[in-house]
Amino acid sequence: MIPLALSEIARITQGAAAPGGDGAVVTGPVVIDSREVVPGALFVALRGERADGHDFAAAAVEAGAAGVLAQRALDPPVLPAVVVDDTVAALGRLARAVLARLPRTVVVGVTGSAGKTSTKDLIAQVLRRHGPTVAAKGSFNNEIGHPLTVLRADADTRHLVLEMGARGVGHVAYLCRIAPPRIGVVLNVGSAHIGEFGDREAIARAKGELVEALPENGAAVLNADDPLVRAMAARTAAEVITFGRGGDADVRAVDETLDGQGRPRFTLVTPQGSVPVGLALHGAHAVGNALAAAAVALRVGMRPQDVAEALSQARPVSRWRMEVERTREGVVVVNDAYNANPESMRAAVDTVAHMARATGGRAFAALGEMAELGGRSVAEHEKIGQHVARSGFAGLIAVGAAAAPMIDGAGQVGSWTGECVQVDDVGAAVTALRERLRPQDVVLVKGSRVAGMERVAAGLLAPASGDDADGRAASC
Repeated sequence: MIPLALSEIARITQGAAAPGGDGAVVTGPVVIDSREVVPGALFVALRGERADGHDFAAAAVEAGAAGVLAQRALDPPVLPAVVVDDTVAALGRLARAVLARLPRTVVVGVTGSAGKTSTKDLIAQVLRRHGPTVAAKGSFNNEIGHPLTVLRADADTRHLVLEMGARGVGHVAYLCRIAPPRIGVVLNVGSAHIGEFGDREAIARAKGELVEALPENGAAVLNADDPLVRAMAARTAAEVITFGRGGDADVRAVDETLDGQGRPRFTLVTPQGSVPVGLALHGAHAVGNALAAAAVALRVGMRPQDVAEALSQARPVSRWRMEVERTREGVVVVNDAYNANPESMRAAVDTVAHMARATGGRAFAALGEMAELGGRSVAEHEKIGQHVARSGFAGLIAVGAAAAPMIDGAGQVGSWTGECVQVDDVGAAVTALRERLRPQDVVLVKGSRVAGMERVAAGLLAPASGDDADGRAASC
């Protein structure tokens, strides 16, 4: 963050500076966890469900914080602080003001129903070849994580890559007001959060707020393979750049193949020429993410060869997204447990099926629920069970009651000869898998955040020590 006096922060955030802040200057990062305070930091006291940041204000100052952004008077009252009506809103105002002082920084916004974090990570890795780049950590994509990312930028930052999530109409527009984008990337319109939005058209309206926020000299990078995304071209005055697998996309992939570990190889076709790319990421769905990253990089002036080299050298950054590890017993664990929706589930299933065929092992899936699907939840879970069965998996472990319809779906595929098991919790899932897996098998672990499926992957990778937990198991 650029250095700011606490008095200036008070003016920006429309707050009142406490007496103890006279002469204080924030020179370090803006943090919401007192354990991350370093000398010169600004500690933002947020009220959470389990803790109130105000209770840690004194400790933050003792650790070196130059000041506290608070929503109520602090104890002791002499702590250097700015008191505002709403710390979240104030955080957004501060981020907007700081970014306004960085005119050379190009903001790249990324949204979509699936693949936002992976694509954001790819874009950042590629753009770092072009200049200093700041990107959101993990899935920092809401009204708190978004401004915190913006506030990591400074005068040297050339690119600021931001992930933008949408929980309703107006959310993306709000994030764009905090950090007006120059380039906006829309990946897809899928089923994620459809229980909250109602239908895909409503999701498209919300995601399209990103392209509406672009200036005339900006660029909308749109997935030409998704009709709802492609239609967003009519909602922006900016230049439109399309990516996809179709022949009419501006940036596209041809000659796609997957190696034995499910890593894509393809030719990147651009208006400036064609170059080969070999990704270190797993799954054919990574190609679309790479094309989006390539389109952004070309727009800021990178050469196709440099883009291809950067994409080929890119590695997974955020946790639990198609992480591939092998147990001591030789079982390949594909940990894609960070989150799940119907589209990402099918993509992960396809990847694991390919990997198992390539290695001669069997494919298994331990799947938790896909949350926020509303009235479509049962039907969508059944469809995933059907897809697992039709993909030739040897076994399906459905974890938790909400995932149980997957078992019913798999059972509807009469030609399937695999085994399906429902268990109550992640511990029982580990036990069920350990009883069935053998060397060279490949197992997919995936589910929404509420399912905690990363613990299944961790349990499989840990040394065996008997049963992990008790749980009801019911075969179909």
